[in-house]
Amino acid sequence: MSAGTSPTRPLAGRVAVVTGAARGIGRAAAVALAEAGADVVGIDAAGPVSVILDYPPATAEDLAETGRLVTQNGGRWRGHVADQRDIAALRSAAAVAEQAWGGVDIVFANAGIQAFKPLLEMADADWHDQIDVNLTGTANVLRAFAPLLVRRGGGRIIVTSSTQGQHGTKSGAAYSASKWGIIGLMKSAALELGTHGITVNAVIPGLIDTALTRHEDRYAQAIVEGGRSPSGDVDEDERTAIELLRAKTPLGVPWIEPEDVAPLVVFLASNQARLVSGASFPVTGGDSAHVTA
Repeated sequence: MSAGTSPTRPLAGRVAVVTGAARGIGRAAAVALAEAGADVVGIDAAGPVSVILDYPPATAEDLAETGRLVTQNGGRWRGHVADQRDIAALRSAAAVAEQAWGGVDIVFANAGIQAFKPLLEMADADWHDQIDVNLTGTANVLRAFAPLLVRRGGGRIIVTSSTQGQHGTKSGAAYSASKWGIIGLMKSAALELGTHGITVNAVIPGLIDTALTRHEDRYAQAIVEGGRSPSGDVDEDERTAIELLRAKTPLGVPWIEPEDVAPLVVFLASNQARLVSGASFPVTGGDSAHVTA
């Protein structure tokens, strides 16, 4: 354990970058990292990202609220509104972090979007926006911030994939492809960056209770996957989706709270995980039992 750290604050003195920090897993992880002693650079597009999405985007106010929670829990905070498709904006945020706080030790590349459309019905945006935000955007985060970890003498990189990055998804080819690609990116980065003392791992969340999952398209997808037909009524389809998801998940939960994923991020960011790299770690309520590899 480094000087200044303690069992209750194992990340004291560290600087963490979190993308998608305005809400959901990003916010929960940012707060948990602060509780563990880290200062946090939070990055989020905080506005509309794609016309294919049918859930409301995060806002600048959401990002500011994450910052309030980080400081409330003992961490310093710097917020940046930036779309991770814009690598120049990420490099600017990286330069600010290095100048202001001396560098970065932890990168949690978490931001992403999700939409559903059958391959035969896809417009270009249905494919490109998910690949560009999720896969290329995650690669941009690594390309922008990994040099800071190298200059720091090592560090931790954590990326967010998905159970749908481990199997096919009906009407979700773009999302599955993007999240499957993130696992390949993670493993390649682990091989390349290990010589610099940098570990790279993936978090595999199950169905998380966020804006990304709590909307009609996602309910309908779960209902169709369960062998039924959606009604088109949001409230009715939500109830049906809950029933089917509870039956599917070994631990009987339809959605997992973002706060249940955050402790895994803290562990992977800590010294305890110093020899853990190139691996995927699921938080799925037991749904991982359905994955064969």
